[in-house]
This record gives sequence, C-alpha cells and structure tokens, in this order.
Amino acid sequence: MYYSSGNYEAFARPKKPEGIDHKNAYIIGTGLAALSAACYLVRDAQMPGNHIHIFEKDPVPGGACDGANIPGMGYVMRGGREMDNHFEVMWDLFRSIPSIETEGVSVLDEYYWLNKEDPNYSLCRATVNQGEDAGTDGKFALSDKASQEIMKLFFTPDEELYGKKISDFFDNKVFDSNFWLYWRTMFAFENWHSALEMKLYIKRYIHHIGGLPDFSALRFTRYNQYESMILPIITYLEGHGVQFHYNTKVEDVEFEIGGGNGPERANTSVGQDEILLAQAKSGVFARNPYSTPTRKMAKRITLVGPDGAGTAIDLTENDLVFITNGGCVENSSMGSQTTPAKWDPELRPGGGWDMWRRIARQDPSFGRPDVFCGDPEHSKWMSATVTTLDMEIPPYIRKICKRNPFTGHVVTGGIVTVKDSNWLMSWTLNRQQQFRDQPKDQLCVWAYGLFPDEPGNYAKKPMRDCTGEEICEEWLYHMGVPVDQIEGLARNHANTVPVMMPYIDAFFMPRSAGDRPDVVPDGAVNFAFLGQFAETPRDTIFTTEYSMRTGMEAVYTLCDVDRGVPEVWGSVYDVRNLLNAVVKLRDGKPLEDDLNVAERLALKVAGRKLQDTDIPKLLRETGVI
Repeated sequence: MYYSSGNYEAFARPKKPEGIDHKNAYIIGTGLAALSAACYLVRDAQMPGNHIHIFEKDPVPGGACDGANIPGMGYVMRGGREMDNHFEVMWDLFRSIPSIETEGVSVLDEYYWLNKEDPNYSLCRATVNQGEDAGTDGKFALSDKASQEIMKLFFTPDEELYGKKISDFFDNKVFDSNFWLYWRTMFAFENWHSALEMKLYIKRYIHHIGGLPDFSALRFTRYNQYESMILPIITYLEGHGVQFHYNTKVEDVEFEIGGGNGPERANTSVGQDEILLAQAKSGVFARNPYSTPTRKMAKRITLVGPDGAGTAIDLTENDLVFITNGGCVENSSMGSQTTPAKWDPELRPGGGWDMWRRIARQDPSFGRPDVFCGDPEHSKWMSATVTTLDMEIPPYIRKICKRNPFTGHVVTGGIVTVKDSNWLMSWTLNRQQQFRDQPKDQLCVWAYGLFPDEPGNYAKKPMRDCTGEEICEEWLYHMGVPVDQIEGLARNHANTVPVMMPYIDAFFMPRSAGDRPDVVPDGAVNFAFLGQFAETPRDTIFTTEYSMRTGMEAVYTLCDVDRGVPEVWGSVYDVRNLLNAVVKLRDGKPLEDDLNVAERLALKVAGRKLQDTDIPKLLRETGVI
C-alpha cells in the first residue's frame, strides 16, 4: 500500500488482484470504517460479494452514524457529522455509490450539488442571557500570549506530547478566548484531553481556520447521516451480494503468533517518481513501537448468533479479517421524554472494547484499549434530540438563527453554543426535514452538553439526571422562552430523547505511540484493524474521513490493490495556508499593527531587500502586511 496525490491515480481503475476469487472476508462491525472496507473489497479488490461477511451485534447497521424514528420513543440522533471538501477517501468512495433518491447520480453528485446551491454558514454562533447573540462577531479574541501558546503546541514534536493534556500547554489566555469556545464545542474537546490530538487537528485543518467562527468551512448532508450515508452504502453492498449478519456478537479473535516472519508486502509496479509518499514500512511514517516482523495470523473468530448459540469460524491465510476495535458509542443508553438516560459504562462480551481487550492480550502491537476506555467519566458527554410537535417553539428558533427553519435549506449552519450554560450546551438544526418520514410541521433539533455533571441553569440538576422533558426545559430557557411558558412547551409541544455516551470522547484521551494498533500490523498475514482506534498517519480521529481511510488502507494492503490511497490533504505544508491562518488567528490584523518603531523599521528594511522577489506579494495576498 502506498499514498498518492493528484487525479492520475484518482481516476484509475486497478487490475483485479491475483487470487482474489479464492479469498473470503469477515468484517466485524457495520460502522463507516467497516462498510468502507466492504465497498473497497467489492469495487477495487473485486472480491465476489458473496465472499464478504459482515457481523453486527445490533439489529441495524451504521455504528455511530445513526438516525432513527424509534417506536414509542421518537426521533433520535446520537450525533452529527461535519464534512470537509478535502476528505479525499470519502469522496473517492461516494463517487461510486449510487444515490437512493435520484437515478443515475452518485452520493457525491447529490452532496456536491446540494452544498453548491445551499452553502453552509452560521448567522449566530453563540448566545448569552437567554437567547441574546453573544457578539463573538467572528473574532477569535486571542491575545499575543495566547497565540504564542497555540503556535508552541503546533511546533512541538509529537513525541513530546505523548500522555500530555491540552491544559499542559494552554492556560486561561487561551481557555477564556472565543477561539477555545469555537474549538471545544465544534470538536468536543475538553481541557484534559490529548494535547497531541489538539495539535493534529490544528495541522489537519489549518486551511479552515478562517471558516471556524461561522462554519463556512463545513458541509452537511441533506438528511441525517444514517439515511444520507449509511443506507446508500448498504444498498450498494447488498446489490453486490454482500452477506450481512445482524444481532451477531463477535466475542474474540484468536491469533497464531510466530512461525517465521510475516509477509513481505512489496511495493507495486508504479514507478517511484509517480509515488508522492513511499509505503509506510519504508520509514516515512513511524510504525507501532511494539511491532515486530514476527508472523501474526488470525486463526479463529468466536461469535454468538441471534439465537444465542456460540459458534466459531476457523480461518486460513485466504480468510481476511477486518476488526473494528473499540467504539465511541459503545454502552450508549437512551432515555425518553419522561426518563433519564442510564449511566452504564460496564464493558461486556460482544462489544468492541471487550473484544479489543481480548485481542490486545495476544500481542503488544495490538494496542492498549484501557488507555481509551479506562476512564469513562472523562470521555463522556450527553446529547438529546428535541422534536418540536407544532408551531409553538419554532419562532424562538427563528429569532436566533435568523432563518426560516421550514425551507429545507441551511438553518443554524452548525451548532449554536450557549456561552453561559452550566452544561456548556450547544444545539443545531440541519436542513429540515432531517428524516424522510418526518412530518412537515415538525423540526428535529440536536443538542449536546460537554459538562453533563453540572447542575443546569434552569433545571438545577445535572444533565445526566434529567429526563428528556427537563433537558428541553433547559434548552428553552436558554432560547429566551418566558419562564412561565417553559414547562408547558417542553411537556406538550416537544418530544425529547436524551442519550448518555460514556465513551464518545475516548479517542481524545491522552495517549502515546503504540496505544493504537497500526491498520495492518507488521507481520500480519490476514487481518487488519479499522476505525477510530486504529493508527493511520497524519489524519485526525472523530471524522468520517478517518474511519473510511482505515478501511481503504486495510483492503489495499491485504489484497495488494495496485492503486494509491489518496494522501491526507497537505495544507499544513502550504505556506499560503500557514500565513493566512496566522492572520486569521489575529482577527485579520497585519503584522505591523503590533510592532514597535524599531521593529517597523527592520520590517521596512527587509521589505526593500525583498522588493524584487515574490515574497512581498505573497505577504500582501495573505494579509501578513
């Protein structure tokens, strides 16, 4: 497997890998990573669909990309997905997935047309004082000291960030700024989360710094993520004969370790001059420090079927296993309008964390799951789906978002953060209707709180102890609804379903090299790891792109697909993006605004010496001078 850039390989179709008709694939999980792996097996590895078996412990696919109208409960979305125009793997796949709404077009086509015709941006990023605009005005409000702290983190080597928290690098100069308000609520970072992940995010999205305050950098699907992304993929895979096994728990995967060195995965016939980045094992990217070339082969899958009976699948070298280890929505629990969501962090057989623990005991290179799942009190937050039942609540929404929420177009344009909320509540309405069967006079609002242990401003108790109705009351209070109307509106004019997620931020826990297994560990014969807790270089977790990238890399490596995996977009290596980001973080102020007389003179002298070069032009174009 190797990385490539540009459209030479992006538009190429690889040859059918030798011996693929004699191989089988067993995929654990139906999250976006697992489904992407299945798609790449079908499209690029050209494996017969009926040779591919996908095991899912739940009755429906999708993993964290969910969205459902649950009988007796109502509409529920545990989370939402924000997409970037440079999700290279995601768009590589969705160009091949047919739309389930419009014949003859792809999911990428409809997504592209939608976001061209209805671009995303927010008209109110934050509120205070019960529905008043917080007046952030698109400003980051960073002092020079705060900017220096961010720059220091940006340039700190990864190795010095292992096990470190964000609070080890930032103080209140950053934490009290609009920048941190935007950042933490958009990405769900907490002060105690990984400084390494924070740095990787800044590097990955340096080209979008300017679009952070108003969300103009983002793109969204038409409907909830399940209907817009998962269902088209499922339809595509079923059409190719892929076998889905629901209500089937995989409890363990057993490995044979030893017996010689693992396979030598030679580079493809593509010339070195045509490869942007060499394959990972060449040393361009660090491998897991616990890796060895020792042969490692998956030998048996132990599972429990829908009838509760246990069974085992014995594996050969021609049986490929794709393992979704861990899971950010494991142990999620739903409440209702009248009941709180339960706190249930206990890990059980058949779940992604317990399975990963069993696997990790077999070889040091298989990762350290407890780094991520060992402290659920610091990896949790709560969300809630509020469905307005009539026209009583929508006027308050319209007052804040400054748009008619019933047009089918962008509504809030991203989350609205309640700056003075004890729960640090944020809420959003994406394009309505969010569900195809949603009544036209109803709206689905998604809300979440980063501090579910704090007593609410109105509810006066922690979010984790609140019913759906009480969470709706808290939201209405911050929307500016008159206090004497709040309880009646929450009870009779809305339905709210809360969700507790103990491990939703598990991937942000401070980590070190080797805590996540490589997608394909050194020495692996017939298996790969998938998803947010597998290691792939340069990309950032908690994104659709990261999940899908691991699926593509796994298939291309194990099946020797002769086509490059698109490299992560290299904006961090583009001096224009770097200079522009510096200016944006300074809220547009040119460099000379903060220089003293001597410094201004030095800049003027330097300008004269460079006047016959392109450098002054570049500095002006990016707003530095």
